[in-house]
This record gives sequence, structure tokens and C-alpha cells, in this order.
Amino acid sequence: MNSVTAHDYAWIRTSPLFRHMMGNGYTVTLVRGRSPQEVLGAMAAEPRGTGEGTAGLIEANDAHRAGLDDDYWDESYVAGAFEAPGEGGDWTVVLGFDGGLGMPCADMLSEGGRVVAHSSNGGKPIHLFHRYEDSELRTTFEGPSARDGSNPDELVPLMRDIGFPLTPEGEHDENAPAVDGKAAVLALAERLTGIRVTESLLQDATYALGLVPEQPAEEWTRMVVDITDAHGERLYQEWTYEEVAAASDRARAAANAPVVITCNEPPATDRSEHGTGE
Repeated sequence: MNSVTAHDYAWIRTSPLFRHMMGNGYTVTLVRGRSPQEVLGAMAAEPRGTGEGTAGLIEANDAHRAGLDDDYWDESYVAGAFEAPGEGGDWTVVLGFDGGLGMPCADMLSEGGRVVAHSSNGGKPIHLFHRYEDSELRTTFEGPSARDGSNPDELVPLMRDIGFPLTPEGEHDENAPAVDGKAAVLALAERLTGIRVTESLLQDATYALGLVPEQPAEEWTRMVVDITDAHGERLYQEWTYEEVAAASDRARAAANAPVVITCNEPPATDRSEHGTGE
């Protein structure tokens, strides 16, 4: 049985490569039973040859970014994929310095298999974990005690064994020892895939490269504000897309309306006080 814990990934905090990943935003995705070419094809990536190690991947991605229009933020990026042996056969490991956007086709790639992914959005405190099984998002979380998915509690015993500060019921355990959350996520990914991600594994691989196009924005139907202040007072407000659109139209109409300037006339003289002069 794989007994890896968060302690086994302590190397990430002294790794220049991992520092680059965290600073620029990254996604690591592990896909069982699919070749690198299949995975890049599912991502609609345009083939860009190969790159030797992370140095080659970073060079290709930097060259792509340098050629973009500075006036428009384009979320396309160059991803690299290579094959590695793991639990149940060969897996494809995908690394992308994508700002933590993740892989939108993960559900499709997990059909008949498994996809495990973790990401960070580049210096900001958003670090996500996703596990797909047979086209279904089974477990996802940002914080380990706030899990979601079709079976969010299935991994709780495993997560506790790795070092996540959780009670047996999956709640946050204030009495548990502190743990490096990102190291724990990498250990969880290894438990689920059998792949030990090391600095040398990423640095020394030969990557199949592909230019991943910018993904279209997802349509949304509502907006929710849900805030609880330090005194426990909660503000909850929900608007539909139609309500937000109508409010935007009203604001736009008011902003574009002609400005009317009026002059205030002096008050009329009170004839009763001053007489008529007759």
C-alpha cells in the first residue's frame, strides 16, 4: 500500500521549479489510460513539437506569451504532456503554466478511467483539487473541510492518513497538527494515481507540446453575494442574469442621457410688501 504523506512532498518549498509554478499559476493533471497526444487533442491544442524538460516547456510558453497583443489578455498557453507508469497502467502527466485555469475536458478524459488535477492561480490564495471517475466529478475542494462533488466524503479517511487536519466526520480538526496544504494535495494525488511527482520527474521529461486556445467564457444564470462579518451578521443577496442585465441597461442609459443644466430664477418680489407704486 502507498503510504506517502504530506511530509514526503516537503521538497516543494525549496524547489525553484515549484516556486515558478506557484508564482505563474499552474495546473498538473494526471490522466489514466490516455496517451499524451490523445490528451492534447482533447484540449484542442495545436501541436508545437517537443520540449526537453520544464526548461523547454517554459521557453515555448514564454515565446508564445511574448508574441501576444499587450492590449488584450489572452489566456491561451503552451501545455506539455508526457507518459509515466502509475496505478493500473500508464498515465499522462500534463503541466501547464495556465494561471490555474484547469482542464475543461477532464470529465471527458476520465471516461472509463480517472483524472486527478491540482492547481494554483499564481500567487493568489486559490488552490484547487479535482478528482474525476468515469466522467463524474467525484471530489473537489479548495479547503479540505469544504469539499464538493458527487461523493465529497469518500476520500476523508485517506486525507486524514496523509495529514489533512480533518475529524473522522470530515470537519476541520483544530487539534490536529499543522500541515503544508499544497504538499498534502500532492501526496493525495500520488495516493490516487501511483505517480510520485518529483522535481526531477518534471524537469527531465520530454514533453509533447501543444498550444491550448483560450476557452470561451462560461454562460452564467445568476450572481450571489453571501458574506458573514466578524459579528456573525450575514448578508445574502441573489440576482438572476436578467436582473443584472436590466440594472446594467438602466445604468448605461442614465450614463448616456443628455445632461440638462437649469438656472435657478431669483425669487419673485413680494408685491404685498413693497407696494405697487401706484
